[in-house]
Amino acid sequence: MIPSLNVVFVTDRSPRHQQDALAVAPPQCRVVMLRHPDRATLSAALADADVLVSERAGEVDAGLIAAAPRLRLIQRLGSMTYDIDLEAARRAGVAVSAWPVVGCVMVAEHMVMQMLALARRLPESVAIAHAAQDWGLAARRTDENVFAYNWSGRTHLTGIWDAAVGILGFGEIGAELARRLRGFMPAAVRYHKRRRLPAAVEAELGITYAPPDEIVTSSDFLCVLLPYMAETDLLLNAATFAAMKPGSFVVHCGSGSVLDEAALAAAVASGHVGGAALDTFEWEPLRPDNPLLKVAQDPVHNVLLTPHTGAAGGRMGGRESDWANIRALLAGEPLRYRVV
Repeated sequence: MIPSLNVVFVTDRSPRHQQDALAVAPPQCRVVMLRHPDRATLSAALADADVLVSERAGEVDAGLIAAAPRLRLIQRLGSMTYDIDLEAARRAGVAVSAWPVVGCVMVAEHMVMQMLALARRLPESVAIAHAAQDWGLAARRTDENVFAYNWSGRTHLTGIWDAAVGILGFGEIGAELARRLRGFMPAAVRYHKRRRLPAAVEAELGITYAPPDEIVTSSDFLCVLLPYMAETDLLLNAATFAAMKPGSFVVHCGSGSVLDEAALAAAVASGHVGGAALDTFEWEPLRPDNPLLKVAQDPVHNVLLTPHTGAAGGRMGGRESDWANIRALLAGEPLRYRVV
C-alpha cells in the first residue's frame, strides 16, 4: 500500500473535461492539472511527481523522464504511445501503460455504423420494409427457390469495401476508427491532422497522410472528427460540400459547430452529396428548426441523425477508468494495459 501519490495530469482538453477527471481522482492523490504546458513548466512540475498522466497525446522524451526522479508510472489515456520514449522509461524503471478510452472506441464503432447505414441507404430501406407494400408483386412464402430479392428495386447501394475514406481530425477516435476500417480493406484511408504521425504509426494503422483539400475531393466517405476552436468554426461549408465527389457521404462525430448544417442540408437535397450521418450538432439538444431535419424526414435523402449517443451514453462510465491504474499503484496491485 502507498499512502499518497503526486500526480501531474497533462491534457489538451477544456476545463469542463478537466473538472470531470478531477472530480473522481482518488483522495490519496495530489493532482496538478496542466493544459498544454510548455516544456519548462512541465519539467518543473515533474520534479516531485510519482505519476504522469498524459491524455491522448503529448511528447514524453528522455529529458522529461530524467527530470522526474520519483516517477513510477506514465499513464497514457489512449492507445498510442509513439510520442513516449519507451526505451528511456525502461532504463529509468518507469512503467508505461496505454489505457483505452472506451468513449473513443464507442464513437469509432458508431462511425462504422453510420458509414454502413449510408452506403446501404438504411433510412430509405427501413421505411420501405416498414411500409410493407406489395410493389406489384404477389407475396409468396419463401424457400430455397422462392424469394423476392430487392423487391423494391433499390439502386445505388454500396459498401465500405474498396471505398476511399478520408478522416479530418485524427486523434484517439480517428485511430480507433482506422483500426476498425482495416477489416474493410482494400479501402484506402487518408487522414489529416495538424502534426503528421510517424511513418511507423501510419503503416500500423494502414493510413496515408493527405492535405484537407485532397481528402475532401477524393473521399467516398468524408469522416469529420475535427475539434472546436476558432479556426474550425463552421469550417466545412457550401464550398466544401460542392468540392466533394458526386454521391459521396458525410459522416460527422466531431464538434458540432465545425459544420454548416444548412449548407450540408442543401447539398444533400440537391443530390450532390449522397447522404449524411450526424451525431453532433451546432445546437444541442437538436432544435426543431435545424435544416437537416427537413431532409431527414424524407428517407429518400439518406440522412441519419442520432442524439449525440456515439459514445454509448452511460457505457462510458465517466472518468473513473482514467484513475484505475493509479488506484492499482496505490493498492500495490498489477497495472493493466502495460507496454513497459
